[in-house]
Amino acid sequence: MPRSLVPATMQAAVVHETDGPFEVLARPVPDVPRGHVLVRIGASGVNLLDTKIRAGVAAHAEHPLPAVLGMDMAGVVVQVGVGVTRFEVGDEVYGLVGGVGGLQGTLAEYAAVDADLLAHKPKRLSMRESAALPLVSITAWEGLIDRARASTGHKVLVHGGAGGVGHVAIQIARAFGADVYATAKPAQVDVVRSLGATPIDYAASTPADHVHAHTADEGFDVVYDTVGGATLDASFVSVRRYTGHVVSALGWGTHSLAPLSFRGATYSGVFTLMPMLSGKGRAHHGHILARIAELVDAGRLRPLLDTQRFTLGQAADAHARATSGRAVGRVVVDIA
Repeated sequence: MPRSLVPATMQAAVVHETDGPFEVLARPVPDVPRGHVLVRIGASGVNLLDTKIRAGVAAHAEHPLPAVLGMDMAGVVVQVGVGVTRFEVGDEVYGLVGGVGGLQGTLAEYAAVDADLLAHKPKRLSMRESAALPLVSITAWEGLIDRARASTGHKVLVHGGAGGVGHVAIQIARAFGADVYATAKPAQVDVVRSLGATPIDYAASTPADHVHAHTADEGFDVVYDTVGGATLDASFVSVRRYTGHVVSALGWGTHSLAPLSFRGATYSGVFTLMPMLSGKGRAHHGHILARIAELVDAGRLRPLLDTQRFTLGQAADAHARATSGRAVGRVVVDIA
């Protein structure tokens, strides 16, 4: 689309102060720097991290205010910057693109996005479904595939299997041939089972019980902690001796490595935001999302979406829904 056909202004949901309300305002449509594309956003995914940034309780993911929040999106390329060869005007794309480190977020009608952060969206999915995937999919992939090399023959334990990262991690591990187990609340057991994992009621059993029942006391080859805190400590005593690997997407606390060391196992942390904050390694995010799209289009992965729908003017309601504990799946805001 020629620049002359792109509107001069757009609607965007702006937060002016910590824990403040969203205000939908007219803002200039951003220019398109070299290596970027201008995307007309169709849908914006809501992550719990978005709500923490708004509340000012995510020191590792600061975003100066006033700002447009929102990290995940799916949309259509309407302008291509100098040096971009992978995308053309009209391409449907998705990605983890902003809402942190001063990068414009996705609760807006348009965004100028580093093309390295994008991939063509899954053909089988709508904009809403695609916008639910980027952050959680990249986080799951980096832990399971990049770090732990989960594969056929591995027994993988996912903590928080019905959560955002957890429900994708189950499906990625299964797609790579692993035998998957996942902890969940009693009300989430059917969800975990429907994704192909053996559910474990974490409230009714101990880590020793899990290891005994499902691994004959050998331990899991891979344990992916998506909960943090005491759950990460429990992961250290659930992993296989010598060859086991624990991964955590929430390893922000202080933990004793002694239980892990005495098992001769290894640990990796996942910090998905690093490429956006540092500007380094962004192309790998685009590569992961391309692989995720392949899994989706092959019928190996699907996002769980909450049924309640929100518009840009209801961004605050979407945040409230995401933190309420009542959402059944990912919360998404419809932009266009």
